[in-house]
Amino acid sequence: MKIFDSISYYLSVYKRFIGRRIYLVFALTAAAAVTEGFGITLILPLIEAADAGDGDIDSGSFAVRFLYSILNTLGISASVVGILVFIGVIFIGKGIIKFLEGGYSSYLRAQLMREIKSKMFNAYREMDYYYYAHNNTGHFINVINGQVNNFLRTFDTFTRFLKMIIISVSYLSIAFLIAWNFALMAIGIGVVLLFLFKALNKYVQDLSRKTAHEESILSTFLVQTIQSFKYLTSTNQMQHLKGGIMESIRKLSNYMFRQGAASAFTEAIREPVSVIFLLFVIILQVMIFNSPIAPIFVALLLFHRGMQHMIGIQDDWQRTMEKIGSLEMVVDEFEKLDRNREMNGTTALSDLSKGIRLENVWFKYEDKQHHVLRDISAEIPINKMIAIVGESGAGKSTLIDLLTLLLRPKKGEVYIDDINAKEIDVHSWRSQIGYVSQETVVFDDTIANNICLWKGDYNNDNEVRERVQQAAKRAYADDFITEMSEGYQTVVGDRGVRLSGGQRQRLFIARELFKNPNLLILDEATSSLDTDSERFIQKSIDSLKGAMTVVIIAHRLSTIKNSDLIYVIEKGRIIESGTYDDLALDTSSRFSKMIQIQSL
Repeated sequence: MKIFDSISYYLSVYKRFIGRRIYLVFALTAAAAVTEGFGITLILPLIEAADAGDGDIDSGSFAVRFLYSILNTLGISASVVGILVFIGVIFIGKGIIKFLEGGYSSYLRAQLMREIKSKMFNAYREMDYYYYAHNNTGHFINVINGQVNNFLRTFDTFTRFLKMIIISVSYLSIAFLIAWNFALMAIGIGVVLLFLFKALNKYVQDLSRKTAHEESILSTFLVQTIQSFKYLTSTNQMQHLKGGIMESIRKLSNYMFRQGAASAFTEAIREPVSVIFLLFVIILQVMIFNSPIAPIFVALLLFHRGMQHMIGIQDDWQRTMEKIGSLEMVVDEFEKLDRNREMNGTTALSDLSKGIRLENVWFKYEDKQHHVLRDISAEIPINKMIAIVGESGAGKSTLIDLLTLLLRPKKGEVYIDDINAKEIDVHSWRSQIGYVSQETVVFDDTIANNICLWKGDYNNDNEVRERVQQAAKRAYADDFITEMSEGYQTVVGDRGVRLSGGQRQRLFIARELFKNPNLLILDEATSSLDTDSERFIQKSIDSLKGAMTVVIIAHRLSTIKNSDLIYVIEKGRIIESGTYDDLALDTSSRFSKMIQIQSL
C-alpha cells in the first residue's frame, strides 16, 4: 500500500468511529503553527526598527515592508516596544490555540476509546455461537484490551504525524516568503529523506503485524494457564506449558528490541541532519550570495523548526507502523464479527404458552463431515418435564443448543408456540430460559450477587433479599451459605474457587430458580453433587413439575424417574420415547438396557 493510500485508509478508519471531528484538531494545529511562524517573522521588523530607530519601511526587504503594512493596518506602533508587545500577544494566542488543540485531541482520544470498546463489546454480545466456539478466550481478551489499546496509540502517533506535516508546511511556507530558494531546498531534502526511509517503514510495519499476532498467542497461553492453575499445579504439568509461553515472550521481546532500534536510529539522525542543513544554508547565503544577516537569521530559525518537524514526520510515521498491526487486527475483527452476527427475528415472544416443536431437524458443524443430529422430530409440551438420555456424543447438548437458538438447523424447523424460530427475537425467548449447564458459571463476587446477577440491591431491597434467600432454599444452598462467616455477602473467588464443586452447582441452580424461568434446562445438573446433595436437588427438581417446562439431560437415569416423557438419542437420532415405566418395562428397548447397566 502506497503511503498516500495508507494515510487515506487510516484516516477513514478513525473517521468511522469519531467522524469529521478529527479535522478540527488539524485546523487548530495549522492555526497554532501559522501564529508561531508569524510571530517569528516579526523579528525582521524588530531588527529593522532597532537598527534604523525610525521604522523606515522603505529600507527593508519585501517581507519587512509587508510586515510593516500589517502592523500599520492593525494600528500597532512600529517601534521596538510596540513590536515586542505584539510578539508577546501573538505567542500568548499561540499558547491558547495549542491548549485547545491538545485538550480537544485528548477528548477525541477518549471518545475513540469509548466508541471502539463499546462497539467491540456489543459486537461480541451479538456474535453467533459458532464463531465464539471456534475462537478462544485469550483471543477475545487480547483484541478488546491489548489490541484496542495499541489502536489508540496509533491514533496518537498518526494524528501527530499529520500535525508534523501541517507544521512543517506552515513553517516552510512562511520561510518561502523570506527566502524561497532555501525553502525549495528544504522540501527537496525532506522528500529524499522520506524516500530513503521507505524500506525502514516497511520493516517496522511487518514487525508490527508479527507483534499483534504473537500478543494474541501469548494472551491465549496465559488465560488457559491461569484458568487451569489448580490442575496444572496439582499434577506438576505447568512446565509443559512453560516452553510455549517463554518462546512467545522471547519472540515479543525480539520484536520490541528491533522496533526500538529502528526508532532510535530515526531519533538519532534528526538533530545531525537538521544542523548540517543549517550550516550548509549559512555558507551559501553569507559566503556566496552575500545576503544580509537579519533575513538569514529569521529564515534559518524557520528552516530549523520546519526541518525538525519534517524529520519528525518520519519518526511518527514509523511509530504508527510499529502498532499498525493492532489497527489492522481490530478492523479485521469488526469485519469478522459483522459477517458472523447472530441471526435474529423481529417477533417478540410473550410467556411460553404452548411448547416447543422440532420437525425433521438435521444439524452438522461446518468443520465436521457427518451430521450430529439426524431427522429429529420431537415435542416439548408446556409445563411438562422432558428428559433426554443417550451416550456421550449422541447429540444431546447440540439439541439443547437448538432449543436455546444458539445453533440453527441445517434442515428442518424449530417452532416455539407455533412460531418459526427464524422469525423470533432471540432475546425475548432467552429471557424466559433458565440454564444449568455442565460448566458451572460462577462470578468473582458475593453469593447474593451470583444468585440475583446484580438485579437489585440485596442489602437495601427487602424483596430482592427475600427472592435470593428463597431461591437458595429451593436449591438446598441456604444451609451452607448461612454457615459461612459472611453469609450471603461471602465473596466466592474467581470461578467460585472458594466453594466445593457441589456448592458451586447448587449456587448455579439457585441463580436459575431466582430467575423464575418458563423453560428450565438442566444439563447434567447433579453430576458434581454428592449423594445427599443430589437427593436434595432432585427434590427441588421434582417440585418444579407442572410449574414450568423442564428439560433434563442426564446420565444418571435415577434422576429422571418422574419425567413426563423421555427421549432416547443414539448417533444423532431419536430411537425411542415414552415414560420411564413404559420404556423400562420394554426389555427390548435401549433404555431398558441402560437401566440394567446402571443396576437400577
